[in-house]
Amino acid sequence: MTDRPLDTDVPSPARIYDLWLGGKDNYEIDRVVSAQILAAVPELPVLARTNREFLGRAVRHMAGKAGIRQFLDIGTGIPTADNTHQVAQSVDPTCRVVYVDNDPMVLAHARALLRGTPGGTTSFVDADLRDPDAILSAAAEILDFDRPIGLTLLGVVDFVPDTETARSIIGRLLSPMAPGSHLAISHGLVGRQLEEGVRHWNESGGTPMTLRTLDEVTGFFDGLELLEPGVVALPRWRPVPETLYADREAVYYAGVGRKP
Repeated sequence: MTDRPLDTDVPSPARIYDLWLGGKDNYEIDRVVSAQILAAVPELPVLARTNREFLGRAVRHMAGKAGIRQFLDIGTGIPTADNTHQVAQSVDPTCRVVYVDNDPMVLAHARALLRGTPGGTTSFVDADLRDPDAILSAAAEILDFDRPIGLTLLGVVDFVPDTETARSIIGRLLSPMAPGSHLAISHGLVGRQLEEGVRHWNESGGTPMTLRTLDEVTGFFDGLELLEPGVVALPRWRPVPETLYADREAVYYAGVGRKP
């Protein structure tokens, strides 16, 4: 892992997301930008929690019914409850998980992500989604690409501004993965609810964020078998009794696809 200095003058999406989840790993610039965004979109802390719940349900499905035993989590974020390895290894303690992020604060907390079950494996890669070859090369040291892999891209494709580039990156990541591999994506949709908040974020100096239409997000699953119920509002993807706001519309959508 690389020792990269923290820049406390530029807001971090990982730190702001952690702030909305109740975390304490943030700085004044994060709190200022968060307040501006929440003034426009006050429900975002709820969205952060529903995104985390979706991660749990998606990984639990992959490790459970789909029988996947290895995961590649890109855009990991600061560790919190129910991280990918905790969910997967609760189903099968032998699951392998590779986390990928390039935020210095996430790197500083990476050791917390490496504490898996004794029979399982967890690893951390300092890399950028926009360099899929570097990710695949590092992940191949831990994961067996001849067996299905669960790939999670939650709230991270939003930071790739060009849609065709994003499609190309996703395709490159999936290309060497075995049939039966799964892809989970969550992404913000175009709409007045989110646009004002994204405008504040993009004016803050942080990595620009792009909202997309439902058709564009669904297009990221082209070539895959899109699992029911398709690309839907976060709480509506296979909710369980304890799912937050399962009966409510949301500004963030998600889906899971299977590689045939």
